[in-house]
Amino acid sequence: MPPTADVESDSGKERESNSVSAIARQTRNQLETLGGALHHRAAHWYRRFFLELVLRQKPLRPSRDGRQVPLQVERDHPLLDERRGQPYISNTIRTSRYTVYDFVPKQLIFQFTRLANFYFLCIGIPQAIPGLSTTGSYTTILPLLFFVLLTIAKEGYDDYKRHRLDKLENANTTRVLRRRIADPDIGLGLPARKWLTGVFGASDAGSEVWDDDADGDYGWKQVMWQDVKVGDVVKLLRDDAVPADLVLLHATGEDGLAYIDTMDLDGETNLKSKESHPDFKDCRTIGGLRSCRANFVLEDPNPDLYRFDGRVTVHGRTLPLTSNEVIYRGSTLRNTACAIGVVINTGEECKIRMNANQHPDAKKPALEAIANRIVITLAIYVIILTAGCSAGYFIWRHSTEQISWYVSMATVELKQIIIGYAIMFNNVIPLALYVSLEITRIGQMLMLNGDVEMYDDETDTPARCNTNTILENLGQVSYIFSDKTGTLTENVMKFRKMSVAGTAWLHETDIQSDETLTMPEPGLGVPLGHAMTRKSNEISSTIHEDVELYPLSPSSAFATRSERRSSSQWRSTGRPDHPQPDVTTADLLEYIRLRPASSFARRAKDYILCMALCHTCLPEVKDGELDFQASSPDELALVRAAHELGYLVTHRSSQAVTLRVGGGGNAKTDVYQILDVIEFSSKRKRMSIIVRYPDGRICLICKGADSVILPRLQLAHVAMQKATEVRKSAEIEHELLRRSEQLEVRNSFGGRPSINLRRSIAGNPTSIGSSQPVAPSKRPIVIQSRSVEGSRSMEGTRTGLSEDGLRPSLALRATSLDVVKTLSKSSPLTPQPPCEKFGFLDDPTLLDESTIFSRCFKHLDDFATEGLRTLIFARKFIPESKYGAWKKIYNDATTSLVDRQDMIEAAGELIEQSLDLVGATAIEDKLQVGVPETIDKLRRANIKIWMLTGDKRETAINIAHSARICRPGSDIFILDSSKGSLDVQISGISDDIQTGCAHSVVVIDGQTLAAIEQSTHLAGLFYTLIPTIDSVICCRASPAQKSAIVKAIRQRLPSALTLAIGDGANDLAMISASHVGVGISGKEGLQAARVADYAIAKFRFLQRLLLVHGRWNYVRTAKFILATFWKEMFFYLPTAMYQRYNGYSGTSLYENWSLTVFNILFTSLCVICMGVWEQDLDAETLLAVPELYVHGQRNRELNMARFVRWMAAAATEGVLVWLAAWASYSVFGQARDDGLFALGNLVFSIGVMWINWKLFIIETHYKTAVVMGAFGVTLAGWWAWNAFLAGVYAAQPSPYPARHGFVRTFGRDPLWWLTLAVALLALLAAELAYKAAKHRMAVAGAWPPWRRGRGRADDANIEDWGLEVWQELEKDPAVRERLRSSARADADADGAEQSSLAETDPVKVF
Repeated sequence: MPPTADVESDSGKERESNSVSAIARQTRNQLETLGGALHHRAAHWYRRFFLELVLRQKPLRPSRDGRQVPLQVERDHPLLDERRGQPYISNTIRTSRYTVYDFVPKQLIFQFTRLANFYFLCIGIPQAIPGLSTTGSYTTILPLLFFVLLTIAKEGYDDYKRHRLDKLENANTTRVLRRRIADPDIGLGLPARKWLTGVFGASDAGSEVWDDDADGDYGWKQVMWQDVKVGDVVKLLRDDAVPADLVLLHATGEDGLAYIDTMDLDGETNLKSKESHPDFKDCRTIGGLRSCRANFVLEDPNPDLYRFDGRVTVHGRTLPLTSNEVIYRGSTLRNTACAIGVVINTGEECKIRMNANQHPDAKKPALEAIANRIVITLAIYVIILTAGCSAGYFIWRHSTEQISWYVSMATVELKQIIIGYAIMFNNVIPLALYVSLEITRIGQMLMLNGDVEMYDDETDTPARCNTNTILENLGQVSYIFSDKTGTLTENVMKFRKMSVAGTAWLHETDIQSDETLTMPEPGLGVPLGHAMTRKSNEISSTIHEDVELYPLSPSSAFATRSERRSSSQWRSTGRPDHPQPDVTTADLLEYIRLRPASSFARRAKDYILCMALCHTCLPEVKDGELDFQASSPDELALVRAAHELGYLVTHRSSQAVTLRVGGGGNAKTDVYQILDVIEFSSKRKRMSIIVRYPDGRICLICKGADSVILPRLQLAHVAMQKATEVRKSAEIEHELLRRSEQLEVRNSFGGRPSINLRRSIAGNPTSIGSSQPVAPSKRPIVIQSRSVEGSRSMEGTRTGLSEDGLRPSLALRATSLDVVKTLSKSSPLTPQPPCEKFGFLDDPTLLDESTIFSRCFKHLDDFATEGLRTLIFARKFIPESKYGAWKKIYNDATTSLVDRQDMIEAAGELIEQSLDLVGATAIEDKLQVGVPETIDKLRRANIKIWMLTGDKRETAINIAHSARICRPGSDIFILDSSKGSLDVQISGISDDIQTGCAHSVVVIDGQTLAAIEQSTHLAGLFYTLIPTIDSVICCRASPAQKSAIVKAIRQRLPSALTLAIGDGANDLAMISASHVGVGISGKEGLQAARVADYAIAKFRFLQRLLLVHGRWNYVRTAKFILATFWKEMFFYLPTAMYQRYNGYSGTSLYENWSLTVFNILFTSLCVICMGVWEQDLDAETLLAVPELYVHGQRNRELNMARFVRWMAAAATEGVLVWLAAWASYSVFGQARDDGLFALGNLVFSIGVMWINWKLFIIETHYKTAVVMGAFGVTLAGWWAWNAFLAGVYAAQPSPYPARHGFVRTFGRDPLWWLTLAVALLALLAAELAYKAAKHRMAVAGAWPPWRRGRGRADDANIEDWGLEVWQELEKDPAVRERLRSSARADADADGAEQSSLAETDPVKVF
């Protein structure tokens, strides 16, 4: 055939294949569409006919003119909800899943929708009918009911614990304005509450608590949250939690402001300022509240946290109500002594509860789907076996029964034969599976709870499992949805770096040195000898990714390391390789003290002064120490840094700021008059303050994002030009990183492998695990060191390439600053004269604004890539006349009743021009210990990580860099509905990813996500894009949106398991919506830890929870299920084969009592021990090589192919056992006892012995003393049982004459024992031969042999290596020690930054 014909044939086959694939995709899409339509129709019918018609739960219609809430203290009747025609719902909340009324029906439906339970119910009912069963009437239905009731009781107890937590929250107290004379519940239609209180708890009658503040008959009474009602007036004190949604009437804060902490509500760390309308100025007293007549008209309850519409009519005036006057439940009053508000929403109608995933369904394990398919398969097998035996009976009846006079009148009806066989073979699907599975899960739970490696000493908190039914899900997670604040971060801001006049300085006063000198009070008067000390054992700051064991030449092994050694102890978590400045703020203070009149010293002092003035923090004394009240942790970090640098804010009011400058005897006090404050807003992205200096000058100080400050500088054109140059340089560096990462070795799922190694099996199959090094002159076989994402620098390349990984690696940047070259020439440990130490500050280029701009913007770029939050400070002095003219415009704006905020922003725009650059700051949002390392490992485990937060976009991206969710070479795509067509944006991202992207990150905000969810087309595009994205950052997301995202991923990617992790109440909906919910027992409370399926103290424990316990529990449960079905198939097949020899009468081969206790006494421990204690690989191996986690993601341990192989083995072994027993009794000899009991007991004994030997000895990898003890007890117990039967069995005619059988008849028969031994040896030989062949082929890379295109796979990915390979590697002491050292090094890195290559990095040679 000519070549053209081959080409045409191949192309034709390819077209045919493509057409078949297209048809398959089209068919699948049509089926999915049909399924969705049916599901929608079923949900519609359920809602219409069951909920609305039967339960009368009709959807509420919207109010005609809004929710009417009058402010009427002297009201004696409850307010009515127009939509219901009844009083507004109570303030009781419920997170429990069930009530007393629906618990039993829901649980019965839930339990019997599990396929196995339904199957046993169908078997148990006919079995209970007398005369149909040959194995007893209640052997199935009673154990089934016991198991179901036990499971229901456990679910009830778990829900009872949630109910108790709800009761605790509902019992919190708050102050409500009530009448003193009459009981507040009288006349309010609440007698049931009093009755329930009397029945279930102590009544609060006689124990009422009233505040001293009273006005006549009215006063502030402390009541439980559950008794708060719509229309009540509530008084909050500082640090009080808000019990319901309120409209603020009065606050004691400056200018009538109340500062609210909403972190548990939306995840934002900044305090929100709320203010009441001036018309409520008299509501600060009880008398004023009683005399005030106001009517609130509000929107109906909805989950939107960022918008509120309403109006209030007071004193004949109608005023608008926005979110600025509303405080939501879930918030906390901060920095405000007292606030008063009126309740507008209660209970489940509060914003936070409407964002919660209310009453979620019980979670099911992912393996249950496969188990259900197995049950269906075995049910079909039982049907076939029943039909075959029934057909055998009819054949036997026509061939034998009709011509045999002694049985001719004993014909059995067809239905009895069928039902009898169905009951006989129903144990092929063992009921004991589910009873034993519950026991194993309890054991797994105890093992997890007792893991000391997940115990946190600091908080005395162990790991805790709240839901033990989904333990195996921990080993199959594909997506992690993480909150930011309190989960990844500690919610602690630290001022870390500053850029002044083109020089960068590190601020690390909070970091303890190994040898610390006592420092005096911070200030400009710090002596030279008391400057901040540095570490005596300096080490390099570089963490290398690729370590070649055999470099090209000894001298060039680490030639690319920078010779500079940073004196700093702080390391960026996002860029641990990044060189840090050689000078710190302690050096800066020293320079200012030595040369206070120099140009640079004046700039530095102006910089610190701006930090001390431009804020809204209020100083206060707590326990004799000065601290600050701040609306933002960023501001708090800046003010504290200014204090540490010698500028202490001692007093601040709305009119003036008092500073104490300097320390010791040189301190002086300056007072700066505050003229105006232009507040920060998300639209302005900046804050300005106008102050009058002590010398009379008026100065405007502005701080904000670089994007809004740069255009407002005096030399804006120069600044923009330099910023553009820096941006282009950064883009070039980013492109270099991208290209380098694209050339990297990739694993099977596109990630960077933890280690790269090759197997050389051809010459020496046993070389794996060998610790002997290869000669350097030959091609080395290298395992790369533990990877650290983002540890490459951004400039320059080197050509030193290894033969195993032909890719360029980027060399270290010589210095991150161009101003400290003199310091790199000498060791930082060498004392230097001040003139030499600070010689770089005399550089004349530091006076050039163009150079300062260039260096400052370069610093900003470096700060951002390190994950720090950056701000720019700028200022200008304003002439008195110009300020007076502007002040009039600003006053008009602040007093305007129309578009006040827009007018204030416009006025601010007028004055915030022609600014002079002061410098830049970098603030570290401190991550929890070990977060970057954990995320790095989870990513290498093929888990995609999403960060869902309520914070703004810039903050979220910075944290993503610090936590290594974003890598330096990542392509970050921002989806923004305000920047154009989302369709075009999503398509563009998809095209960019298809062209090649090493690591992609999509950033989306809540508003854009809402727009996508409203469009079916956009949602389809977005969720089609998601599987191709490595990470997603969702900012400004409400709790309901977080939950919706998790649900959407579950719906769009049904094969992917999701895990949500958080620490606050705003994470509860997300945690409940995911397959696995993990709560952090953080500083902000235990809401998430109480409700979640699992609770851990720190985020870093998540890697052990998933990579170790997840893998182990998945393997344990999967092997447990396989082993259970295998033993049942193997054990009951001889009974089916025996039917040929008893006329298909249904007679059992096994004695009834032995059969009854078979699963309980003789084969339970072998599967339970495997399900509780099995460890296929060591924890150190699983932590050192996270790629092994894909074992569970790809369902390698339990799938239909593996199940079929196990069942085929069981069938083969069962047939062999029967043939051996039959041949022994019928062919090879004459047995002393040829009765049914002796034959059945022989088969039974072989079955018990082989099942336990195979599962305990062969299949169990981790053999502890408990496992071996259980093995011995089980075998001894079987022979003890035989002796027991021989002694207690009745001496009467029976098909199973067990009396004295074991001790006198067949027990003394050598043929019986010989058959037992030969059968066991034959089974053992076959099993060991198969295992040996599989092990050798797996180590050689040739297993499984039927996989095409695999070959020997010298360069196969490590996650594709067989389990036998890793178990073989663990046997080598050197390899095992390296793996253990690598895992230990990672654990140590959680507690301290690694600044150089440690000895324990896993560089291994095989």
